[in-house]
Amino acid sequence: MYLGVETSLTGRRWVGPDVEVQRAADQIVQQKGLPAPVAQVLARRGVSPEAADAFLAPALRDLLPDPRLLKDMEKAAARVLVAVAECERIAIFADYDVDGGSSAALLLDWMRQLGLRATLYVPDRIDEGYGPNDAAMAELAAAHDLIICVDCGTLSHGPIAAAVGADVVVLDHHLGGETLPEAVAVVNPNRQDEDGDLGHLCAAAVVFLMLVECGRQLRAAGKTGPDLMQMLDLVALATVADVAPLIGVNRAFVRQGLRVMAARDRPGLAALADVARLDTAPAAYHLGYLLGPRINAGGRIGQADLGARLLATTDPHEAAAIAERLDLLNTERRDIEASVRAAAMMQAEERGFDAPLAWAAGDGWHPGVVGIVAARLKEASNRPAVVIGVEDGIGKGSGRSVTGIDLGAAIQRLATEGLLVKGGGHKMAAGLTVRAELIPEAMERLGVLLAKQGADRIGVADLRLDGTMMPGAAQVELAEMIEQVGPYGAAAPGPRYAFADMQIFHAKRVGENHLKLSFGDIGGARMDAICFGAYDGSLGPRLEQHGGARFHLAGRLDINTYRGRQSVQLRLEDAAPAGS
Repeated sequence: MYLGVETSLTGRRWVGPDVEVQRAADQIVQQKGLPAPVAQVLARRGVSPEAADAFLAPALRDLLPDPRLLKDMEKAAARVLVAVAECERIAIFADYDVDGGSSAALLLDWMRQLGLRATLYVPDRIDEGYGPNDAAMAELAAAHDLIICVDCGTLSHGPIAAAVGADVVVLDHHLGGETLPEAVAVVNPNRQDEDGDLGHLCAAAVVFLMLVECGRQLRAAGKTGPDLMQMLDLVALATVADVAPLIGVNRAFVRQGLRVMAARDRPGLAALADVARLDTAPAAYHLGYLLGPRINAGGRIGQADLGARLLATTDPHEAAAIAERLDLLNTERRDIEASVRAAAMMQAEERGFDAPLAWAAGDGWHPGVVGIVAARLKEASNRPAVVIGVEDGIGKGSGRSVTGIDLGAAIQRLATEGLLVKGGGHKMAAGLTVRAELIPEAMERLGVLLAKQGADRIGVADLRLDGTMMPGAAQVELAEMIEQVGPYGAAAPGPRYAFADMQIFHAKRVGENHLKLSFGDIGGARMDAICFGAYDGSLGPRLEQHGGARFHLAGRLDINTYRGRQSVQLRLEDAAPAGS
């Protein structure tokens, strides 16, 4: 229990750094001369003093795995190169999310630079659902020599068999089944016959590795290929948006990709940054919360291929038009999501959050937002969560999991048992289709499977803090050094700090449900804070009506840029009355 906080305003216990991490951080401070907050993050990530310099400046060439470690990789690259050399007709079948769109854009960009144009096909989420289907694959096969399935296809035995007359290559990362479809190559680090060492890669990273292998084969033939380093902006975007763990090569992908993105050379991403009013160098946070949701909006409630087209276009005018359309769709998506979220939350709360699975289902719930609502339900319950929208007797759902619970495997098991029409995914996210009358039985069985993994024994999420800090110490230079230990995201949470015994000088509601405040210590140092979604719970009202009481405040440091001037603000996540 940190600062004596057993139950905060959001109902969490605060937990500080453990003794071993603190001891390791002290060693880094002594040997490397780094500020204590920076050393603390390095120690928490398991970085030794000797490895600190390399960790702070990761080199992609040192972390990039050999593409040939993945089964079928050489065959996939060789088949793609034959298609390019002989100017074959190529179709790219992509999933409708950011990872699928980025994967498709990588291939479209690479092929365009080699003088070849490919056909893009993205299935409609509502009419066709996830992944290849028989009709679409048969139609594509009739007009193409090669179909490349990206971010999908590993479980698509029937649809790939329907692609009569065309070869199929699958580049995917979703959990594989006991058998693989009859394709020329299925490259997937999560095939059951892989060792799982690269299982943390998103589909765009798998595509990138195939392009690396293509480059190797081209060089062996005395030829050169496109500059792959300039394509890492797409890999970074997909890695963050698909919530892939930011460890190992993924961390290097994102760091290098953010540098590429900052140059604004890709028209689609530049246009999207403009409509999202992103006026600073992009960080991982912006990919996950500003750019990603807008790209996803097309697949969720609009035209499924908008995201991939935006990322692949070289025309600034087309990019601006698509970005504007996606921004409008994202606004519409938020309104739809809010309605479904309220209903789903009420339903799940009535069932109780002590079961191994939090779930909700409703008629007419838009299938494009059930994944987002499932994520909100997971956050509220600290349990795996599934949300299902029902239409014409068929439920289409999406699930999100918590660390340590493999939801994709459990849902795939459910599909093999016949309780689902189909289902699959990976550890942290999955999708399913189920007959409406079987939803209660399927969810009960899913709960049993998740309980075997320990989902029913997960307590209320603790708020883990890296230490305390005073407002006077929260300077831009320190925040920039802390950022160097990032990027932060899945499996690499950003550091949180507690500001103890703070006086709130000013607090007001901004926007629909956010809170902005200024606070300071007894020494007179002041600092600003922003708390997004503060009025979704009791945090916003309580702090706005502080009545002069002092509080412990907790959150992450953020660099705010306003009219060219930089300052550090606290992205507030929690608070507790001082002395509680």
